[in-house]
Amino acid sequence: MKKIAIIGRPNVGKSSLFNRLVKKRDAITSDIAGTTRDVKRRHVTIINKQALLLDTGGLDQGCELFDRIKEKSLEAAKKADIILYMVDGKTIPEDADKKLFYELQTLGKDVALVVNKIDNDKMKDNLWDYYEFGTDAIFGISVSHNRSVVPLLEWIYDRIPECDIIKEENDDEEEDDVNIVEEDGSEFDFFDQDEENDDEDDGFFYTDVNEEEFEDDSIFAQNDKIKEFNEDDVNHIKISIIGRTNVGKSSLLNALLGEERSVVSSVAGTTIDPIDESIEYKGKQLTFVDTAGLRRRGKIVGIEKFALMRTKEMLENSNMALVVLDGSEPLLDLDEKIAGLVDSNRLACIIVLNKWDIANREDYDKIIENVRDRFKFLAYAPIITLSAKSHKRVDKLYDMILEINENYSQRIPTSQLNEVLEKALRKHQLPSMRGQVIRIYYATQYETRPPKIAIVMNKPRGLHFTYRRYLTNKLREAFNFSGTPVLFKAKKRGEK
Repeated sequence: MKKIAIIGRPNVGKSSLFNRLVKKRDAITSDIAGTTRDVKRRHVTIINKQALLLDTGGLDQGCELFDRIKEKSLEAAKKADIILYMVDGKTIPEDADKKLFYELQTLGKDVALVVNKIDNDKMKDNLWDYYEFGTDAIFGISVSHNRSVVPLLEWIYDRIPECDIIKEENDDEEEDDVNIVEEDGSEFDFFDQDEENDDEDDGFFYTDVNEEEFEDDSIFAQNDKIKEFNEDDVNHIKISIIGRTNVGKSSLLNALLGEERSVVSSVAGTTIDPIDESIEYKGKQLTFVDTAGLRRRGKIVGIEKFALMRTKEMLENSNMALVVLDGSEPLLDLDEKIAGLVDSNRLACIIVLNKWDIANREDYDKIIENVRDRFKFLAYAPIITLSAKSHKRVDKLYDMILEINENYSQRIPTSQLNEVLEKALRKHQLPSMRGQVIRIYYATQYETRPPKIAIVMNKPRGLHFTYRRYLTNKLREAFNFSGTPVLFKAKKRGEK
């Protein structure tokens, strides 16, 4: 598949063009230079041919971070087949742009000069200044106003082989109206949870995983049939890498992929736009998502508010989370707050203690005990110590992910489930509620990923949270639920 790279200096509209071509709000855009830092990849349809589109960071320099961004962008250009070099049509041609454009031409690729921000007919006069670049492949467009984009699409189309034509042709696709991401000045509060979910003792919020909605009663007529079970989903595991800034999330992604996919620097908050990449491992597709590092609300500045919104979206669409902690430093309250997002999204989880190569290993037992004490709500999550920088023990993660995915997706037969339930009831009977006898008739699993179990009883309100916890522990003793939450729903027989 042909690769198309969008290259240019900061703030010329590369990410806006990327969003226009992929036809959705994917890349974060803003007026702040350096918004795009990693190379973002998406499949795109150009008229009726498929290609891989690459959005790159601005070609700028001056500090460690921008030097790394420029290096990554130029690497993407060298690997691409078609290069779209973008400039700002509101300004006069700059020598730096000419130099970069000529360098790209020497690569022997198909290179087009895309002059953006030609928003009206009057501004077309600015286009003449750019003919001094000496190329015939020059296109004056306005991404924000969707002006004159079609000639550019046709130029790209002619350079994509016929073998990449998709089966279902859509001649009008190029004219489709799509949304362009624009700067949003609204305030963003990342930790805007309801007060009723706040923990009164430590100020962290946790979601009551036992209040899962249950609407379809039909599964009780077929107790061994799982609702909405999809074998393809089980073979695709979406894993978000989360944690506060500078704990090594991007380094971990690079180590897992075996390549320098994500920009890594000592600058806190280097990653802004979530970066996802997939690999095949033992017949499973593992999609890792490197998310933006999270800060306390008062320290969120500029484009980071967009990054945090995207992080939340990624977690909602994930199956599993790698909660990355800095093993060489004391844990912070923010670490607990971030881990609470795993609980609220009901994800499978692995706690990763990174930077173990520089941690005080003599305090291993003390550190593990501290993690367990502070993350009681993730008591089911296994802990692994590793060093993303040196790649030490990173290979252990792959098999752990597959094992936990099996636990997260497993189906417990109703007969086995009720056998455990019966033993639990014999050992510890349900307490009465206001003198009324509470009876549990049976239990059945009605969904996977995570496992969701319905408890059918005469008085659902009589299932106290302490007894839920007791049943959860009994289930974990009987079945392998390592790394996954187990959710309960108490309901009456025949209740919709």
